[in-house]
Amino acid sequence: MPTRSLASPITAPPDAQDRLYKQVALRISELIRHGTLRPGERIPSVRALSERESVSISTVMQAYRVLESRGLIEARPQSGYYVRAKLWAPPPEPGKSRPTRSTTRVSVNELVMDVLQATHDPGLVGFGAAMPSMQLLPIQQFNRTIASVARRYPQQCNSCDIPPGNLNLRTQIARRAMESGCTLAPDEIVTTCGCQEALNLCLRAVARPGDTIAIESPTYYGILQIIESLGMRACEIPTFPRHGICLDELTKRLGCCHIKACLFSLNYSNPLGSCMPDEKKKRLVEILAQRGIPLIEDDLYGTLSHSPQRPKTAKAFDKEGLVLLCDSFTKTLAPGSRVGWTAPGRFKTRVEHLKFISSIGTPTLMQMAIAEFLANGGYEHHLRKLRRVYAEQVRLVTQAIPRYFPEGTKVTRPTGGYVLWVELPPQINSLELFQRALAENVSLAPGPIFSPKQKYENFIRLSCGSPWSESADRALLKLGQITGRMG
Repeated sequence: MPTRSLASPITAPPDAQDRLYKQVALRISELIRHGTLRPGERIPSVRALSERESVSISTVMQAYRVLESRGLIEARPQSGYYVRAKLWAPPPEPGKSRPTRSTTRVSVNELVMDVLQATHDPGLVGFGAAMPSMQLLPIQQFNRTIASVARRYPQQCNSCDIPPGNLNLRTQIARRAMESGCTLAPDEIVTTCGCQEALNLCLRAVARPGDTIAIESPTYYGILQIIESLGMRACEIPTFPRHGICLDELTKRLGCCHIKACLFSLNYSNPLGSCMPDEKKKRLVEILAQRGIPLIEDDLYGTLSHSPQRPKTAKAFDKEGLVLLCDSFTKTLAPGSRVGWTAPGRFKTRVEHLKFISSIGTPTLMQMAIAEFLANGGYEHHLRKLRRVYAEQVRLVTQAIPRYFPEGTKVTRPTGGYVLWVELPPQINSLELFQRALAENVSLAPGPIFSPKQKYENFIRLSCGSPWSESADRALLKLGQITGRMG
C-alpha cells in the first residue's frame, strides 16, 4: 500500500478543521508503520510540519500528543520528537460496562467515607484522591488576588451574596461558556458552594425521594452519595470507556424504568474518562426532550481536554431548558475555594430557592476573587499549561502499568482529565488491594465505591493529578507487585 509523502499538504473544508490533527497523526503513523520513518529517527519539528502542512502549530501539537499517547513517538528535551526506538503497545481497554437493568437503592456512603479518610493521609503516595496537586495550580497568584480584593473592598467582600450570586463572576462564567458551545446570560447562572452543591440542588429541583435517576456505570461516588442522601433510586446505564453511555440502552431503560431525571458526566467522566462525541450529545438531548426528562450535566472536567479545543457540553444543544449544567473551579484553580455554579434552565427559580434554604449564599470574597482572576487573563494561560501537564502525566502512568501490573490488566485511554480506570485480573479484590496498599503507604480508589451496590470488585481508579516522580514510579511498582502477589 503506497504511503503519502509529508510534502503534499493536507486540506480540509472549514467544517472539518477540528479533525485536521487526526489526519496529521494518521499520516505520520502510516509513515512509521511502513518504515518510511524508522525507529530512533527524528520527525519534523512542530513549526516545520505546521508550515509544510499549512496547519496551525496547535494542530500539529495535538497530533503529536496523540502519537505520544499511542507510544509511536517520544519527545526528547531540547531535541524535538523522535520515533520511539522500541515501539510501545498500549494495554488493552476495558469493555462496555454491563450493569443490571433493574433500579436499585444506593448504599455507598459509609464505604466512601472510610476510603476518603484513609486516602487523605499526607504520608501516602496518592493515586487515590482525584485532586489536583497544589504544585500545578496558580496558588500564589490567586492568593495575591484574594488579598487585593479584600484590601480594596473590605465591606463588600464580607457581605452576604444571596442567590443567584456575584454578578461579576456570573458574567465571567457566561463568557467562558461560549467555549463549550453555550450561549448563556449572567442571569441564567446561579453560583454554588462547589460542583457537589450544584448537583445536589439540581437533583432536588427535578426529583423527589423515591424517584429513579439514570446514571453512568461506573459513576463518581459523590453522585451516588447525593442520590443516597436524598432517598432516590439509581438506574445504571451501560457505558463505553471512550464514548460514554450507550444511547440504545438508555432508550430501553427510559421505556421501562420510570426514570425521572438523568445525571451524566459527558466530558471526561470520573472514573472512566469517557467523552461523548458532540453529535451523540445532541442526540441525547433530543431523546430526553421528547420525553420531557431533565438532564443534569456534570462538566467538572470539561475544561481539561488534552487537546487545545475542549468538547461541547450537552447544554449547547438544549432548546427546552431541560439541561441543568453544573461546574466549578475546584479542579483547575483552587480546591479550597468551594465555588461552583449551575445554569439550571427552566428550573432556575426552584434552584435559587433551594440554594437560599441550604446555605443562603456562596462566600462573597471567593466569588469576587475568582471573577477578578478570570477577568485578568491569567486563567487561560494556566489552563493551557495544565492540560499539557495532565496529558503527560496520564501518558506516563499508562505506560508504567503494563510494566508493573499482572498480565491481563486493562486500562482506559482518556483524552482529557487525569484519572484512569483500571481493570485487574478477575481474582483480584480491589478492597483487599486497597488495604494492603495503605499498609505500604500507597493510596488508590477501589472500584466498589463507584457502584450503587458496590460492584466492580476487580477495578481500581488511579489519579494522575500529581506530577510524575521517582517516588510515584516506585509507588506504582509497589502497587503492581502487591497486585501480582494477590493473583
